[in-house]
Amino acid sequence: MTVKVQSEDFDVGAELAVMTGGKTGIGGVTLFVGLVRDMAGGESVSAMTLEHYPGMTERQLEAIEAEARARWPLDDALIIHRYGRLEPGDRIVLVATASAHREAAFESCHFLIDWLKTKAPFWKMEATPEGERWVEAKASDDTAAARWAKPA
Repeated sequence: MTVKVQSEDFDVGAELAVMTGGKTGIGGVTLFVGLVRDMAGGESVSAMTLEHYPGMTERQLEAIEAEARARWPLDDALIIHRYGRLEPGDRIVLVATASAHREAAFESCHFLIDWLKTKAPFWKMEATPEGERWVEAKASDDTAAARWAKPA
């Protein structure tokens, strides 16, 4: 398990090499890399600033990652989330999961990114030609995360 919250960029290939190095039982790795877009809601975006609460953010990401491990047989998982001012095309997040079988890798990666969008304590501010604005939570993100709810 690895959780990193950092301002600096990450090298996807290097991170995956560390994650999988010497682990010959891994049959598949699934990853998601989130990027800053230059448009949101039909408006131009010149930058995005991400804020978080140090300590609390890492604990929440670790809890989300632990939930994925409880649900799927994972050999490893990696979450890297950046904060600070980012520009269009910059990497924001890397989520990678490794398992002996592809289905567990795919499902757990999808779960992690869905839960990160709704449960991770990050706040986003977009810079637009009209000024800066906070990014509101989206109902579609809540719907995506809800599909992973455990039955009562």
